[in-house]
Amino acid sequence: MPYDHRKTAPRTLALALAVAGSCAALAGCGASQASEASPTAGKGGTQTPPPAVSAATPSGPSSSAAADGQQTRTPLPDSSAPQESRSLAGRTVVVDPGHNPGNFRHSREINAKVNIGTGRKECDTTGTSTNGTATEAAYTEAAFTLDVSHRLRDLLTARGAKVVLTHDADRPWGPCIDERAEIGNKAGADAVVSVHADGSAVGHRGFHVILPARVSSGAADTAPIVGPSRELGENIADRFARATGTSPSNYLGAGTGLDVRDDLGGLNLSTVPKVFVECGNMRDPKDAELLTSAAWRQKAARGIADGIATYLNG
Repeated sequence: MPYDHRKTAPRTLALALAVAGSCAALAGCGASQASEASPTAGKGGTQTPPPAVSAATPSGPSSSAAADGQQTRTPLPDSSAPQESRSLAGRTVVVDPGHNPGNFRHSREINAKVNIGTGRKECDTTGTSTNGTATEAAYTEAAFTLDVSHRLRDLLTARGAKVVLTHDADRPWGPCIDERAEIGNKAGADAVVSVHADGSAVGHRGFHVILPARVSSGAADTAPIVGPSRELGENIADRFARATGTSPSNYLGAGTGLDVRDDLGGLNLSTVPKVFVECGNMRDPKDAELLTSAAWRQKAARGIADGIATYLNG
């Protein structure tokens, strides 16, 4: 989840979000602040590791689509197949798992400032976590984002896309937010999605998708990607709601599930269409119950994958 939150009021979606089920929904980047790397203490500039956190992913189904009880459908011919079901062959998607499980052990490195075009900001943060109990360790955002990213990678690869991960917990910390943007740029990605979860107040529920604001400052020039990124974000918000049965955020975005921001280096420095997906609020018990469910994480990955595919095949 992103920090130093300075919201720009999003425009009302022309696209009505299809919301299934009665779940209130997952939260996003924080009511008062949202972070590119979200500290547990909120979304300010400092990182306070949560007590007794565990980066281990809760047990559950594997990351394959079958793990969520989905039935394999026979692909329809391209001319009649729904947009999200058509082949993504020849397309490149960069998936950015927010934070890194090792960031807690490298505060000096992740607190170092990097240039985000409009100023300087911390390289990364630790991310947030669920509230641990006496019998159950907290579930970290870094573990959540990596799990969903693996599932998303598998779904997109099965549809023919080339998928690049910005990291796979294969490095001690990071990458920094500027490097994450550069990975997408160098890959010439058709779409980039950064996966996150929020650490907002109890009662704040509902997913949201963060879109880049128009920024032209220093190394940042988002003018070419603002429109395509909004289209990508709108498609993901719609398909995420359908797949998970959850609703848009009840604390930002005015019910659209979209939030526009100009303070995130990962968006400011991108030269390709990019969004952040805040899947839910880890600090709300009801949202946390969903986020810690492997079956629900599979639905979340499927919703994001469907949104990406609809955008690319639109």
